[in-house]
Amino acid sequence: MYHAPGQGRHFNPFSLDKTYYGPYDETTCIAWTDDSKCFAVGSKDSSTWVFGAERWTNLIYYSLGGHKDAIVGCFFEAGSLDVYTLSRDATLCVWECDTDPEGLLLPAVPVGGGRRQGPAVAGVGGAELQPKPDVVRGKVEPQNQNQRGGKVKYTRTGRHFFNKEGDFNELTAAAYHRGNHLLVTGFANGNFHLHDMPDVNLIHSLSISDQSIESISINSSGDWIAFGCAGLGQLLVWEWQSESYVMKQQGHFDNMVALSYSPDAQYIVTGGDDGKVKVWNTRSGLCTVTFTDHSSGVTAVTFNATGYVVVSASLDGTVRAFDLHRYRNFRTFTSPRLAQFSCLALDPSGEIVCAGSRDSFQVFVWSMQSGRLLDVLDGHEGPVSGLSFSPTQGLLASASWDKTVKLWDMQDSWKTKETLRLSADGLAVSFRPDGGELAVATLDGHITLWDHARAAQTGSIEGQHDLHGGRRELDKVTARHSAKSRAYSTLCYSADGGWVLAGGQSRYVCIYNVKEQILVKSFEISCNLSLDAMEEFLDRRKMTEFGSVALIDEGAGEEGVALPLPGVKKGDMSLRHFKPEIRVTCLRFSPTGRSWAATTTEGLLVFSLDGAVVFDPYDLDEEVTPVSVRQALRRGEFTVAIVMAFRLNEDKLTLEVLEGVPHTDIGVVCSTLPPLYVEKLLGFMAVTLETSRHLEFFLSWAEQLLSLHGHKLKARSVELLPAIQSLQRSIQRHYDTVSKLCEWNRYNMRYTLALAQQRGLKRQAETETGSDGDSDTPSASDDQLMEGSD
Repeated sequence: MYHAPGQGRHFNPFSLDKTYYGPYDETTCIAWTDDSKCFAVGSKDSSTWVFGAERWTNLIYYSLGGHKDAIVGCFFEAGSLDVYTLSRDATLCVWECDTDPEGLLLPAVPVGGGRRQGPAVAGVGGAELQPKPDVVRGKVEPQNQNQRGGKVKYTRTGRHFFNKEGDFNELTAAAYHRGNHLLVTGFANGNFHLHDMPDVNLIHSLSISDQSIESISINSSGDWIAFGCAGLGQLLVWEWQSESYVMKQQGHFDNMVALSYSPDAQYIVTGGDDGKVKVWNTRSGLCTVTFTDHSSGVTAVTFNATGYVVVSASLDGTVRAFDLHRYRNFRTFTSPRLAQFSCLALDPSGEIVCAGSRDSFQVFVWSMQSGRLLDVLDGHEGPVSGLSFSPTQGLLASASWDKTVKLWDMQDSWKTKETLRLSADGLAVSFRPDGGELAVATLDGHITLWDHARAAQTGSIEGQHDLHGGRRELDKVTARHSAKSRAYSTLCYSADGGWVLAGGQSRYVCIYNVKEQILVKSFEISCNLSLDAMEEFLDRRKMTEFGSVALIDEGAGEEGVALPLPGVKKGDMSLRHFKPEIRVTCLRFSPTGRSWAATTTEGLLVFSLDGAVVFDPYDLDEEVTPVSVRQALRRGEFTVAIVMAFRLNEDKLTLEVLEGVPHTDIGVVCSTLPPLYVEKLLGFMAVTLETSRHLEFFLSWAEQLLSLHGHKLKARSVELLPAIQSLQRSIQRHYDTVSKLCEWNRYNMRYTLALAQQRGLKRQAETETGSDGDSDTPSASDDQLMEGSD
């Protein structure tokens, strides 16, 4: 038990207070009382121990039995020391305490005061050292059990079994809400039960899946219950009073291996070894649709140019195209002979689909419109590991393990245009966004840059030293030497083409400057030591006289160390347990240039520039201050105020200046802005439109900027493409939101008008009928009423 850090600053805030011993096996759960005076600990040895947070005279420790299996959960009742314990064999025991929390007594403090931990120990030079933490040993002695005068005593008042007759179901998770007296239990077959305590009345019993429920949590009000299933990677939030889903999310239950951004950067599509293709919303982080048509692992995914079609390649020998309007698989591309597709590429128009084969060393070309196989490109002598289309030309680059990159002319004859020789096996290939350069990652840890027009190498980045860190548990060499055998397996250019992002068999993602060919920054994607290839040095605590514990085979039981088979990278599934190795499988930069994403052993990670405010002034001098900016704004010098605000580069000040410009003066201000600040204002508009409520106001700014300076911006279209795409994404998001609202309002208005018209016709008919008296023949007003009703 530790003292947790408080609000103040201390030199060593997280200090050990007491150490408790009691259970003879692993502890499985801990529960505190409301006033934090006591806590209960459940164990695999089927016992539950109640310990005092202080050394109470009438309660130091208490052992509770009564179960025949491991304890899954233990919970205190609100405002009392009564305990509920649940075991894995679905047994609930109710324990009643004869003492209230107010009845716990502290020992008498001796004269002179101080903590009861004993006197301070004198240190070197007369300084006082902190006393050692208390050790509470829960050893049940028979003579103490007979002499419990005045001590706390527990009595088992109830025992309940959740399993039906002949139907054994293992209990795997439990949670208890003290305010509502609600007990939730989850089972190995996916069922969960809700009981009202302490009468143990069943509220309802439902099933969420056929996989084991691993964890349960209840919100503070007790209305929502969250369930987690590790087997499916599923998260479910359930509202038990209305018996309805609040949220249901399911991730990849196997490794993610591929990802791609949509053209407007609003969505990310991922593919995994579980054969699923998932589309995620980048703003909410939630999965919007899942496609399960593939029967084997997905190796590559990509969006088409419109963003409404997702294409995926798989090891099952198919390439599938999915429609995001109707959420269906509308095209399936196959090869004459069964082939395992390892990479995928679409041409800029989205009409040609290319996939590289792992076993036949060929590149297959299909038509998106007809689904026909157009051609098979032969020439590689090893598995095809990467494909990339040039954004500006009809050129396809294919990297292979045969140490070559081949350039195919897709417009003329679909034949090899050029062959680039590499120093090692090619692992990944990527074109720069303007199509002027080609980057290739090779097995020796290098990234080579090529001018494909001249077939000449323009640069080389040595990345072996940047893949540092991460010796595996069974490695006999240090992390520094093991990095020599690592390489980058995925890379991509930034949106402006000035940077290269690379990742592979390491926990680091490196970003390089293309012009200088130097490392700018490395991102550590995880510090989770439960993954393999994370630790830097050999742990001396695991060293014995026979060598490392990890290399000593202690038998085939569960306590033995799992030695993987040679060549196994992701873990030997025939073993009882293994540690997955940390790695980066795919990297992609956002089309807006504001973020990038990576699929790793930890899942899908998204890094963004918009997460924090960074002060980065531009062309600053002494006259440019926030006071002078506001003074220029009050004088009506709007152009000067905008330029000075951009030179300070503070977003809040820039937003204040722009919102201070009258709506009628937007066109005049835009026409007088220098070209450099037009580009800055355009990028600022794209970011501001994401969150601003003044939609029409900022759309007027964007319209005036593009209409007045569009011909000047065309010359720098490649550099401004990320800002334009970011602006398009913001406008599209607002369009989707507002259009739904407008459609709903139009429907309501049409319904209201139709209802008013019908009531008017009915009232008119009643008036005419009342004046003419009772009549059996229908009148003209009756016909009008019938027409209005139709």
